[in-house]
Amino acid sequence: MYTHILVPTDGSALSDKAVEAAIKLAKLAGARITAFHAVEPYPLQGAYAAEASGVAELQPEIFAERSEEYAKRVLDTVTKAAAAAKVQCDTSFATSHSASQAIVEKAKKEKCDLIVMASHGRRGLEGFLLGSETQKVLTHSSIPVLVYR
Repeated sequence: MYTHILVPTDGSALSDKAVEAAIKLAKLAGARITAFHAVEPYPLQGAYAAEASGVAELQPEIFAERSEEYAKRVLDTVTKAAAAAKVQCDTSFATSHSASQAIVEKAKKEKCDLIVMASHGRRGLEGFLLGSETQKVLTHSSIPVLVYR
């Protein structure tokens, strides 16, 4: 059966439910999980981007700091849920322009044998039935993907 499950999460309600399902599956299978969060890079480029936007909070350093803090909060939630279920859990996050690519690469690097993820996340129902990142993971992953709706 499965021994190592990658669980990408963005902190959305449906993603939280997918995490819960992944933890239950891991417990039944005697597997461990790796919770993963992909952080988008700073959206504005150029020396005057933050100044031109008129929003000082969009400075790259502050953006990166807040993104990392959010990732840690999201992943901490998974860690606590896994600990309560007595499932081994590691966490990781990465900055990437493509969440789907980061997910597929992480699964390969960690030698996961299953990816469990939500059908869509914070961005809603992009791609009609499946979120665009979920669709891309399904398309590019050589590892089985269990999509939670």
